Amino acid sequence: MRIVTHGFLWLFLYVVLAVAPLFFAFAGDTPESRGFWTELSVGLGFIGLAVLGLQFAVTARSNGVDAPYGLDIVLKFHKEMSFVGFAFVLIHPLMLFVSGAADWALLNVVDAPWRARFGVASVVALVLIIVTSLWKERLRLRYEVWRLLHGVLAVVVVVTALAHVQLVGHYVSGPWRQALWAVMSLSVVSLLIWVRVVKPFLILRRPWVVEQVVAREGDTSSLVLRPDGHDGMRFQPGQFAWITVGRSPMRITEHPFSFSSSAEDPQRVEFTIKALGDFTGTVADIEPGTDVYLDGPYGVFTYERNEAPGFAFIAGGIGITPALSMVRTLADRGDRRPLWLVYANGEWDEVTFRDELEELQQRCDLRVLHVLTDPPPGWDGAEGFVTEELLDAHLPPEGRGRLEYFICGPGPMMDAATEALESLGIDVDRIHSERFDFI
Repeated sequence: MRIVTHGFLWLFLYVVLAVAPLFFAFAGDTPESRGFWTELSVGLGFIGLAVLGLQFAVTARSNGVDAPYGLDIVLKFHKEMSFVGFAFVLIHPLMLFVSGAADWALLNVVDAPWRARFGVASVVALVLIIVTSLWKERLRLRYEVWRLLHGVLAVVVVVTALAHVQLVGHYVSGPWRQALWAVMSLSVVSLLIWVRVVKPFLILRRPWVVEQVVAREGDTSSLVLRPDGHDGMRFQPGQFAWITVGRSPMRITEHPFSFSSSAEDPQRVEFTIKALGDFTGTVADIEPGTDVYLDGPYGVFTYERNEAPGFAFIAGGIGITPALSMVRTLADRGDRRPLWLVYANGEWDEVTFRDELEELQQRCDLRVLHVLTDPPPGWDGAEGFVTEELLDAHLPPEGRGRLEYFICGPGPMMDAATEALESLGIDVDRIHSERFDFI
């Protein structure tokens, strides 16, 4: 109930802040009206700017904000609200031009006044953000390049928009409006300084060192880290952190990965990473002794926040890592609550941690069901995909409604597993998922 209340309060605060700029119109003496369509367009523009400014707060990685929802939900909200802000900002000038309240000549940035130049620059930068995010793969942008562009363009959008409003000046003149506008502008700048300067500096003071890189099945490697001059990191099993390898945390080349190690040892953390892209393909070649910086822990995908008499994990491929962290932790703590793991892969040789999963069944009350889409000859386990029938046959017939369920893996598998559990009568509040498709 406390998490639900916090979630509602954060959402309410977001709505209040999104419409806050409209109060400029009512602070002090009300400016002379310039017509319905003009005033409507200005109102939409103010809301669009506020939504875009709030994007810095949404992505600032605050556990207090993320906890009621999960970071994957927060970042999906960030993506959807980007379209809302974009629509409002784009409608603002279009409405002025179509209604005749503004001259199309203002789009000529060579001769237009600076207020118009800043407005055009803000819209163009916003369009570039949308295009490079939606068509990242088609444009063949590496993750690091995309992320740098995304960050720089986001700053350009907000700063030029603030300059545009200040130079137009119609609703930010007078002492009260100037004070409100200063508070809003300083809040955005403060968020930028916190995210890009203060927070990286704090991370810089707590470096980690690569102790070893362990080759795993399925073209996967475990990056084992130890703290360098500090007491390590306490995390909840199933959480994740952002990793920067061999560079200063001031750089925008960090990547999110789940802890795969037990939460019982903060002096030894492990991240298991499959070679799937630009950075992940280099993990196997990282040398011991390499400096690493961690920003975390983050996430609510953990049994510690969802207590129950037992837990069921449904994992696909490298999605095993948060589940493994939880099972390892339960085993290290001597927890004898019953556990079920449904682990889907393509081939047997791709099953990461298959030997350790056998050992863990001896250390805790764990039952493992491997599901292969391309099984070897003589395979007597489950074949195909995670379906309602498969889960119905594997999960306990009694008490399954009191278990907590954790799903992580490829998107289609997660969708199918969630739908299957709901069809089996599992309460949606007991189904937890972790997605890392942040872009």
